[in-house]
Amino acid sequence: MGQHVDLLVEGEVVVEAKSVMKLPESAVAQVMSYLKATGLKRGLLINFAETRLIDGIKRISM
Repeated sequence: MGQHVDLLVEGEVVVEAKSVMKLPESAVAQVMSYLKATGLKRGLLINFAETRLIDGIKRISM
């Protein structure tokens, strides 16, 4: 089973989308893995299950 990025914006930002009540610890590690594999520096982890979307956005940088 291979990895696949949910969304790549302008070839610069990896975006991982989730919709879960509580993000698992592995979600951040997953984005970090995508960044390492692609050689990119910026990622966003977005959880659409949050009441306010702003509370569900986490910025990740290498």
